[in-house]
Amino acid sequence: MRVLFATSELAPLIKTGGLADVSAALPVALREQGEDVRVLLPGYPKVLAALPILETVAVFTSLPAYPEARLLSGILADGVPIYVIECPELFQRGGGPYQDEHGHDWIDNPIRFGLLSKIAAVLGSAESPLEWRPEVVHCNDWQTGLTPAYLSLAAEAAPCVMTIHNLAFQGMFPAHTIMNVGLPWQCFQPNGVEFYGHLSFMKAGLFYSKHITTVSPSYAQEIQTDELGFGLQGLLRTRSGDLTGILNGIDNVEWNAAQDHHLPAAYTIDDLSGKAINKAKLQQRMGLHVDADTPLFGLVSRFTHQKGLDLVLEIAPQLVASGAQLVLLGSGDAEMQRQVLELVHQHSGSISAYVGFDEALSHQIEAGADLFLMPSRFEPCGLNQMYSQRYGTPPIVHATGGLIDSVVNCRAATLATGEASGFVFDEMSALELMRTAQRALKVYRDKKMWHAVQTNGMKKDFGWQKSAEMYQAIYARL
Repeated sequence: MRVLFATSELAPLIKTGGLADVSAALPVALREQGEDVRVLLPGYPKVLAALPILETVAVFTSLPAYPEARLLSGILADGVPIYVIECPELFQRGGGPYQDEHGHDWIDNPIRFGLLSKIAAVLGSAESPLEWRPEVVHCNDWQTGLTPAYLSLAAEAAPCVMTIHNLAFQGMFPAHTIMNVGLPWQCFQPNGVEFYGHLSFMKAGLFYSKHITTVSPSYAQEIQTDELGFGLQGLLRTRSGDLTGILNGIDNVEWNAAQDHHLPAAYTIDDLSGKAINKAKLQQRMGLHVDADTPLFGLVSRFTHQKGLDLVLEIAPQLVASGAQLVLLGSGDAEMQRQVLELVHQHSGSISAYVGFDEALSHQIEAGADLFLMPSRFEPCGLNQMYSQRYGTPPIVHATGGLIDSVVNCRAATLATGEASGFVFDEMSALELMRTAQRALKVYRDKKMWHAVQTNGMKKDFGWQKSAEMYQAIYARL
């Protein structure tokens, strides 16, 4: 099948979160299954710099409401064909894909991602200037949400799959924006793109797409509830027959402790001795007291309320008092960043943090920590809990979304069946998080039991093959 995979991020070229990782891995997995998948991506400066060998295959001069753009074609390092939208007026600028250097959203984001959506729709319809025509267009998150709306108005339109990576981000803009993106006013209604008086890119995608997927089975259920539907739960319940939750996979080559070039020492499920070396090197790098027997908690996360960082900050002094250490990597909310640095100052040698992002350090924390903290209030899928299990670092997670779908709570029964791979708590509170950490520490001190939990996680297959097969089945049905 010919599939156009439209996305606003693609690792390692441009990344702000898990969308980039999925956009890099899923097309590769689908191509390995024999499908002709090609990626469509905006031409940000980093993308154009990383892909110097690109050929112009089309020029768009008369798209209503949009500036002139060129479509460039090339091949990624992993062999996946890519189309890049070159439009200097919209994409050739500093900052990130969505915000400027100061963290403010680009004011013309609806035009920038409207263009991405429009070109995806043109390529998936009779208007396409290319010989290659997709049989399915696969869109991702609000940035490509107008694609199904455009396709609904096009001749010979390919069916569209819309994947929700995080429903909390919806691409909401003033009503008059509909004129700026070249959609007719008849689309601006509840049975269309209108959402409480605004134009919603996400709602457009959910309403007009032929099928909706999201990134874990549990999250597919949660977004149909008032608590996590963010106002779209009614529409999602109406479309529940067209909604499928498919757990994301991870890159088993990039995240492999046996050959991870970011690590001081390699290790395997049969020989975990290298993990102790990684722990000592991590303690040393982060200014913690080097002690093999001191349990080390790790966290790699955006510093936000959604990720439950406030609970981690609340229990951090108790963790230290119980004889543990804590290392954090991430950035986000300015006040949370300040509190993190204050904790580091107050507990020098026991708490350490790197505010920002460092790819190598993220691998070193996954490998060097004993336990991984991931107490997200909601988590559509999450990848770090999979990385940590693969690295023999049992995670502590809140029972939500992809976390509950990928971590088996350590209990007597799950230990007996060889399934226990982490520690799960239900009530979202600092007290419950601390209780779960104490429960994990009790298991940690029983070396035989701990080794069982570690190896149970390391045995799991979090690869993309099964997920890719589920996407294939949806494409084929459409």
